[in-house]
Amino acid sequence: MAEETENQPVAPLHNESLEQYLLHGKRQIRQLLQSLIDGHALISAHLSPGSQSFLTALVTLSDDEEWVFLDVSPDPLINAKALQAERMVCVTQLDRIRIQFTLGALTEMPLGGRPAFAARVPEQMARLQRRELYRMQVPLTHEVSCRLVLPSTETDAEPFEARVLDISPGGMAVQLPPDTAPLPIGTIIGNCVLKLVDGEALTVRLEVRNNAQQSSRSGVLTQRVGCRFVELPRAADTQIQRYIFKTERERSARERGGL
Repeated sequence: MAEETENQPVAPLHNESLEQYLLHGKRQIRQLLQSLIDGHALISAHLSPGSQSFLTALVTLSDDEEWVFLDVSPDPLINAKALQAERMVCVTQLDRIRIQFTLGALTEMPLGGRPAFAARVPEQMARLQRRELYRMQVPLTHEVSCRLVLPSTETDAEPFEARVLDISPGGMAVQLPPDTAPLPIGTIIGNCVLKLVDGEALTVRLEVRNNAQQSSRSGVLTQRVGCRFVELPRAADTQIQRYIFKTERERSARERGGL
């Protein structure tokens, strides 16, 4: 089974953004699935737009390569919802490339004496290589946060620190408590203070683009809110890109055994 990593759930992209990146060949799809299995890639599984999602991982392909097996969630309620869903959208990354695909109805069956989900191998998968679509997952060891005040009818609402899950020059995702009221798409959150590692605090405006309740692989519930930057100042854009570049360079060095 896949090991716990710093990866966090990732929201799916809309179908119209994926058409030019779709793979349809059976051999290509099975090779890509096997690469995800071999790489122990964590999968963000979304049962429907805006619904609760959970982290899972691909375990193996069946001998005839017609079925793919996935880890179940530690939460029985999530497993029950997954088995009732007509489809499940899966999002992951492989070598910094975003992968997205949809599975049909799931079946629960034992695999090596442990419970697992089984689904038909998808007929198509999207492999996105456009640089602007890539968002860097913020390492758990980095205390990157965003101080914000959520839109409220209360005039004395207190600001709080939200953990930043991923970031790009175009936007970021933050983690909110599960009991936070869902923010409507298009909501503008002003005067947010983004705190990067070894950098100045940046004042930014955010527009909510998606939100969903998430379950970690340990079963902890949180809310993930994906946002885009609104009129990001050039200096802030430069600092964010510098942080991403430095973090990716350090990560690559560790993978090569240089750190």
